[in-house]
Amino acid sequence: MFGPNTVAARRTLKRAAIQSGLEAVSLFSKTGLMASARGLGAIFTLHHVRPAMNKSFDPAAHLSVTPEFLDASIARLKADGHVAVALEELPEFLANPDRPGPAMVFTLDDGYRDNDQFARPVFEKHGVPYTIFITGGFVDRTQSIWWETGEQLLSQADEFVFDFGNGEEKLPTRSTIEKYAAFDRLHKALACNEQQPIVERLDAQARSAAICPTGIVDREVMDETELRRLAETPLASLGAHTLSHPNLAHLDEARMRTEISGSAERLAAITGQAPGTFAYPYGDLCASGPREYRAAQETGFRLAVTTNPGTLRTGSLDNLFSLRRISLNGYYQKCRYVGALASGIPFMVSRSAQG
Repeated sequence: MFGPNTVAARRTLKRAAIQSGLEAVSLFSKTGLMASARGLGAIFTLHHVRPAMNKSFDPAAHLSVTPEFLDASIARLKADGHVAVALEELPEFLANPDRPGPAMVFTLDDGYRDNDQFARPVFEKHGVPYTIFITGGFVDRTQSIWWETGEQLLSQADEFVFDFGNGEEKLPTRSTIEKYAAFDRLHKALACNEQQPIVERLDAQARSAAICPTGIVDREVMDETELRRLAETPLASLGAHTLSHPNLAHLDEARMRTEISGSAERLAAITGQAPGTFAYPYGDLCASGPREYRAAQETGFRLAVTTNPGTLRTGSLDNLFSLRRISLNGYYQKCRYVGALASGIPFMVSRSAQG
């Protein structure tokens, strides 16, 4: 196992490489030589939209962008010819041969309260529709958010003694580097195993340290009343995001389908109508695949989104239950990077590198 310093060095090098790549693509995309790379537009992923917090230990910083960055990103995309499209209207847009330009579709995962407080005014300023994906257990305060719980627990601990799945391990967490290494260890365990037993152990340890995991959810996530009020505004739509935010690929068939169909039922109880859209939690190839795509389609959704990166293509109409999205990452908050990502060039380069 690598030590904390090695983990930190790798993280720093990875971010530097990504940033350098975005700078290069940003310059290249300005030449207009690969305008066709952007395809038919892009679906963008957001989580938190809120003022910068500037915390020394912020392991989920990639999930937060500022309202100013969102504002500048939308302005940049508009200047580049993108047109705002609501997620539920995307199939009709893609099928229209007279599209006015590439689409920009905005989605936000998990239903954080700051989506209403800080993101909604930006979207309303620009007249841009958006979809927020809702996890039933977060709304009902019955499911914790493990990355928020882990951050708060590790931030105040000098040592982390935890069973990641193979018996207790003891990790030092005095320094910020050590805290990040411990969080990465937790993240890896959750990515590679069924999550709920690990989350339950984490919640129990948090409570023993006077941290209330569902209290964190209550502070961060909109409740049913807030969601119902938001859904009544002209530009907002709500989509389903499971009941407990699990890695669906690690569940058996029956539980996986219950998570998907149950979330549709829970959201229908809030809004009064069945949701048309779904987002797979985590959403990468390790968390969702053909089995999950089929279940979402059979549940009755119109479409579903992953977090596999990429732009919209002509073939997207044939893959409406595995649509790709582009993450707007808190580590790279420059609007020229948004233009670079929307150009589609990074994903063409990635596919070429893979073979």
